[in-house]
Amino acid sequence: MDPIVEVVALVLGFIGWVMVGVTLPNRYWRTSTVDGNVITTSTIYENLWMSCATDSTGVHNCRDFPSLLALSGYIQASRALMITSIVFGTFGLVAALIGVQCSKAGGDNYVLKGRIAGTAGVLFILQGLCTMVAVSWYAFNITREFFDPFHPGTKYEIGEALYIGWCSAVLAIAGGACLTCSCKMATEEKYPLPYQTRGTVYSGAAPTRSVTATSTYGRKDYV
Repeated sequence: MDPIVEVVALVLGFIGWVMVGVTLPNRYWRTSTVDGNVITTSTIYENLWMSCATDSTGVHNCRDFPSLLALSGYIQASRALMITSIVFGTFGLVAALIGVQCSKAGGDNYVLKGRIAGTAGVLFILQGLCTMVAVSWYAFNITREFFDPFHPGTKYEIGEALYIGWCSAVLAIAGGACLTCSCKMATEEKYPLPYQTRGTVYSGAAPTRSVTATSTYGRKDYV
Protein backbone atom coordinates (compact mmCIF):
# COMPACT_ATOMS: atom_id res chain seq x y z
CA MET A 1 0.00 0.00 0.00
CA ASP A 2 1.22 3.49 -0.78
CA PRO A 3 2.48 5.15 2.44
CA ILE A 4 0.88 8.40 1.26
CA VAL A 5 -2.55 6.75 1.34
CA GLU A 6 -1.88 5.52 4.87
CA VAL A 7 -0.89 9.01 6.01
CA VAL A 8 -4.01 10.51 4.41
CA ALA A 9 -6.15 7.85 6.13
CA LEU A 10 -4.46 8.61 9.45
CA VAL A 11 -5.16 12.33 9.04
CA LEU A 12 -8.82 11.64 8.20
CA GLY A 13 -9.20 9.41 11.24
CA PHE A 14 -7.54 12.00 13.48
CA ILE A 15 -9.80 14.81 12.21
CA GLY A 16 -12.85 12.60 12.70
CA TRP A 17 -11.74 11.79 16.24
CA VAL A 18 -11.27 15.49 17.07
CA MET A 19 -14.68 16.34 15.64
CA VAL A 20 -16.32 13.70 17.83
CA GLY A 21 -14.74 15.42 20.83
CA VAL A 22 -16.20 18.71 19.59
CA THR A 23 -19.65 17.24 18.97
CA LEU A 24 -20.15 15.58 22.34
CA PRO A 25 -19.99 18.70 24.60
CA ASN A 26 -21.56 21.02 22.02
CA ARG A 27 -24.73 22.60 23.43
CA TYR A 28 -26.57 22.94 20.12
CA TRP A 29 -27.79 19.42 19.42
CA ARG A 30 -31.31 20.79 19.01
CA THR A 31 -32.66 24.33 19.10
CA SER A 32 -36.03 26.04 19.32
CA THR A 33 -36.97 29.70 19.09
CA VAL A 34 -40.00 31.00 20.98
CA ASP A 35 -41.14 34.19 19.25
CA GLY A 36 -42.67 37.06 21.17
CA ASN A 37 -41.97 40.71 21.68
CA VAL A 38 -38.46 42.13 22.03
CA ILE A 39 -38.31 41.20 25.70
CA THR A 40 -39.84 37.73 25.71
CA THR A 41 -38.25 36.24 22.58
CA SER A 42 -36.01 33.38 23.70
CA THR A 43 -34.02 30.52 22.24
CA ILE A 44 -33.95 27.07 23.84
CA TYR A 45 -31.16 24.64 23.00
CA GLU A 46 -30.17 21.26 24.39
CA ASN A 47 -27.52 18.58 24.11
CA LEU A 48 -27.06 15.19 25.73
CA TRP A 49 -26.26 16.64 29.13
CA MET A 50 -28.14 19.89 29.72
CA SER A 51 -30.86 22.27 28.60
CA CYS A 52 -30.22 25.99 28.12
CA ALA A 53 -32.29 29.08 27.36
CA THR A 54 -31.30 32.58 26.31
CA ASP A 55 -33.38 35.70 25.73
CA SER A 56 -33.01 38.61 23.35
CA THR A 57 -30.86 40.52 25.86
CA GLY A 58 -28.18 37.82 25.81
CA VAL A 59 -28.84 36.41 29.26
CA HIS A 60 -28.73 32.63 29.27
CA ASN A 61 -29.31 29.97 31.88
CA CYS A 62 -28.40 26.28 31.75
CA ARG A 63 -29.41 23.36 33.92
CA ASP A 64 -28.24 19.76 33.87
CA PHE A 65 -30.77 17.03 33.37
CA PRO A 66 -31.84 16.08 36.91
CA SER A 67 -32.11 12.32 36.46
CA LEU A 68 -30.53 9.83 34.10
CA LEU A 69 -33.40 7.37 34.38
CA ALA A 70 -35.94 10.08 33.60
CA LEU A 71 -34.36 10.78 30.21
CA SER A 72 -35.68 9.36 26.98
CA GLY A 73 -34.13 6.11 25.85
CA TYR A 74 -32.60 7.56 22.70
CA ILE A 75 -30.74 10.22 24.71
CA GLN A 76 -29.24 7.57 26.99
CA ALA A 77 -28.30 5.44 23.98
CA SER A 78 -26.76 8.44 22.21
CA ARG A 79 -24.64 9.17 25.27
CA ALA A 80 -23.33 5.62 25.37
CA LEU A 81 -22.65 5.52 21.62
CA MET A 82 -20.77 8.82 21.60
CA ILE A 83 -18.56 7.81 24.52
CA THR A 84 -17.92 4.45 22.85
CA SER A 85 -17.04 6.28 19.65
CA ILE A 86 -14.37 8.33 21.43
CA VAL A 87 -12.90 5.17 22.99
CA PHE A 88 -12.75 3.40 19.60
CA GLY A 89 -11.19 6.46 18.02
CA THR A 90 -8.52 6.74 20.73
CA PHE A 91 -7.41 3.12 20.35
CA GLY A 92 -7.62 3.40 16.57
CA LEU A 93 -5.42 6.48 16.54
CA VAL A 94 -2.75 4.79 18.68
CA ALA A 95 -2.82 1.67 16.50
CA ALA A 96 -2.62 3.74 13.32
CA LEU A 97 0.46 5.61 14.58
CA ILE A 98 2.17 2.25 15.09
CA GLY A 99 0.90 0.55 11.93
CA VAL A 100 1.70 3.06 9.20
CA GLN A 101 4.83 2.25 7.20
CA CYS A 102 6.46 5.64 7.80
CA SER A 103 6.39 5.07 11.57
CA LYS A 104 9.36 3.47 13.32
CA ALA A 105 7.31 2.42 16.33
CA GLY A 106 6.65 -1.12 15.10
CA GLY A 107 10.13 -1.84 13.74
CA ASP A 108 10.72 -3.25 10.26
CA ASN A 109 8.17 -6.06 10.49
CA TYR A 110 5.87 -4.75 7.75
CA VAL A 111 3.55 -7.74 7.92
CA LEU A 112 2.80 -7.02 11.58
CA LYS A 113 2.55 -3.29 10.91
CA GLY A 114 0.06 -3.98 8.11
CA ARG A 115 -2.11 -6.01 10.43
CA ILE A 116 -1.99 -3.30 13.09
CA ALA A 117 -2.95 -0.75 10.44
CA GLY A 118 -5.87 -2.94 9.44
CA THR A 119 -6.99 -3.17 13.07
CA ALA A 120 -6.78 0.61 13.35
CA GLY A 121 -8.96 0.89 10.25
CA VAL A 122 -11.60 -1.35 11.82
CA LEU A 123 -11.57 0.77 14.98
CA PHE A 124 -11.99 3.96 12.96
CA ILE A 125 -14.91 2.41 11.09
CA LEU A 126 -16.54 1.41 14.38
CA GLN A 127 -16.01 4.95 15.63
CA GLY A 128 -17.74 6.36 12.57
CA LEU A 129 -20.62 3.90 12.82
CA CYS A 130 -21.22 4.68 16.51
CA THR A 131 -21.21 8.40 15.79
CA MET A 132 -23.46 8.00 12.77
CA VAL A 133 -26.01 5.92 14.68
CA ALA A 134 -26.07 8.28 17.69
CA VAL A 135 -26.43 11.46 15.63
CA SER A 136 -28.92 10.02 13.16
CA TRP A 137 -31.08 8.51 15.90
CA TYR A 138 -31.14 11.85 17.74
CA ALA A 139 -32.03 13.71 14.52
CA PHE A 140 -34.77 11.20 13.71
CA ASN A 141 -36.50 11.89 17.03
CA ILE A 142 -36.23 15.65 16.46
CA THR A 143 -37.89 15.46 13.06
CA ARG A 144 -40.52 12.99 14.29
CA GLU A 145 -41.56 15.28 17.13
CA PHE A 146 -41.42 18.35 14.90
CA PHE A 147 -43.83 16.96 12.31
CA ASP A 148 -46.11 15.33 14.88
CA PRO A 149 -49.19 17.60 15.16
CA PHE A 150 -50.13 16.01 18.48
CA HIS A 151 -46.76 16.51 20.19
CA PRO A 152 -47.53 18.53 23.34
CA GLY A 153 -44.03 19.73 24.17
CA THR A 154 -41.58 22.12 22.55
CA LYS A 155 -40.71 21.41 18.95
CA TYR A 156 -37.01 21.56 18.21
CA GLU A 157 -34.94 21.77 15.05
CA ILE A 158 -31.63 20.13 14.18
CA GLY A 159 -28.67 21.94 15.73
CA GLU A 160 -25.14 22.49 14.46
CA ALA A 161 -23.67 19.71 16.60
CA LEU A 162 -25.47 17.07 14.54
CA TYR A 163 -23.91 18.32 11.31
CA ILE A 164 -20.46 18.20 12.90
CA GLY A 165 -21.20 14.66 14.04
CA TRP A 166 -22.22 13.56 10.55
CA CYS A 167 -19.03 15.01 9.05
CA SER A 168 -17.02 13.28 11.78
CA ALA A 169 -18.61 9.92 11.00
CA VAL A 170 -17.95 10.21 7.26
CA LEU A 171 -14.29 11.15 7.79
CA ALA A 172 -13.73 8.34 10.28
CA ILE A 173 -15.31 5.71 8.02
CA ALA A 174 -13.31 6.94 5.00
CA GLY A 175 -10.04 6.87 6.93
CA GLY A 176 -10.81 3.47 8.38
CA ALA A 177 -11.60 2.01 4.98
CA CYS A 178 -8.24 3.16 3.61
CA LEU A 179 -6.34 1.70 6.55
CA THR A 180 -8.23 -1.58 6.34
CA CYS A 181 -7.32 -1.92 2.68
CA SER A 182 -3.65 -1.39 3.58
CA CYS A 183 -3.62 -4.50 5.75
CA LYS A 184 -1.15 -7.01 4.31
CA MET A 185 -2.49 -10.52 4.37
CA ALA A 186 0.90 -12.18 3.80
CA THR A 187 1.67 -15.06 6.15
CA GLU A 188 5.42 -14.96 5.87
CA GLU A 189 7.98 -12.24 6.17
CA LYS A 190 10.37 -11.62 3.32
CA TYR A 191 14.02 -11.64 4.30
CA PRO A 192 16.95 -10.80 1.93
CA LEU A 193 18.63 -13.84 0.42
CA PRO A 194 22.17 -14.57 1.60
CA TYR A 195 25.04 -13.64 -0.70
CA GLN A 196 25.92 -16.25 -3.28
CA THR A 197 28.94 -16.34 -5.57
CA ARG A 198 28.42 -16.19 -9.26
CA GLY A 199 28.76 -19.36 -11.24
CA THR A 200 27.07 -22.71 -11.74
CA VAL A 201 26.55 -24.93 -8.76
CA TYR A 202 26.46 -28.67 -9.41
CA SER A 203 24.50 -30.84 -7.09
CA GLY A 204 25.72 -34.20 -8.42
CA ALA A 205 29.02 -35.93 -7.97
CA ALA A 206 31.99 -34.44 -9.81
CA PRO A 207 33.07 -36.37 -12.94
CA THR A 208 36.15 -38.57 -12.44
CA ARG A 209 38.89 -38.98 -14.94
CA SER A 210 39.75 -42.47 -16.13
CA VAL A 211 42.89 -43.91 -14.57
CA THR A 212 44.07 -45.58 -17.75
CA ALA A 213 43.74 -43.40 -20.77
CA THR A 214 43.71 -44.90 -24.24
CA SER A 215 47.08 -44.34 -25.94
CA THR A 216 47.13 -42.85 -29.41
CA TYR A 217 50.72 -43.89 -30.15
CA GLY A 218 51.47 -46.91 -32.29
CA ARG A 219 54.16 -49.54 -31.60
CA LYS A 220 56.50 -48.08 -34.21
CA ASP A 221 56.58 -44.70 -32.44
CA TYR A 222 58.65 -46.15 -29.60
CA VAL A 223 61.46 -47.32 -31.81
